Amino acid sequence: MELPKESVRPRRRASPSRVAGASSASAWRLVYQNLRDDIVSLRLKPGDPISEKEVAARYGVSRTPVREAIQRLADERLVEIFPQSGTFVARIPYGDLPEAMVIRKALETASVRLATEKATRSQLLALATIVEQQREAAEANDRGAFHRADEAFHAKIAEISGFPGIWRQVLQVKVQVDRYRRLTLSQEGRMAQVIADHERILAGITAGNPQDAEIGMALHLDAVLPDTVEGKPTDGTTD
Repeated sequence: MELPKESVRPRRRASPSRVAGASSASAWRLVYQNLRDDIVSLRLKPGDPISEKEVAARYGVSRTPVREAIQRLADERLVEIFPQSGTFVARIPYGDLPEAMVIRKALETASVRLATEKATRSQLLALATIVEQQREAAEANDRGAFHRADEAFHAKIAEISGFPGIWRQVLQVKVQVDRYRRLTLSQEGRMAQVIADHERILAGITAGNPQDAEIGMALHLDAVLPDTVEGKPTDGTTD
């Protein structure tokens, strides 16, 4: 079953009224996206139950689009469906995270190298603006805004590279990593380090030096899962 393609830009959350007013063909997609956002952001935590009845009532739709949305989330291993017991947010598969990061690193180092060769002045300004938005979000301790700006930075690089589909592939690969990262963003100094990493990547692109930009991206992504070396799963993860 093919999953819906993600936008290369962070989506805005669909309001319940928008979902209720959507056609049956698109209602499940909106429910899916909202539930997916809740799971990835940890608003819904590993092990939390998901009630079809309650979700349908919240969005003013029948259970059919909710059931379809939940099945898509199960295909992504974001929820687990237990007959006779219910549906629950899946635990984070810790053992799968290193492989996901190897794939992401390969895609994004290629993307940043291509972007360095093609970036225009206006595109460099757009990247610098995103980094500034991250700095403002960090100062306000707004982790939601920080994460959205983080996504926008990487998506913009893929766009500049001329292959925005790279970012769509990354989004599918890194969904479990994103859940794990939400557990670590609260660590002291983590947001400042991400900003410094992005500044280094941007400096490489601005200088027209693909090697520096690629090294910066590789080092940045290597720091995403600092605990995997010790092999110590965090709460909410499973081997």
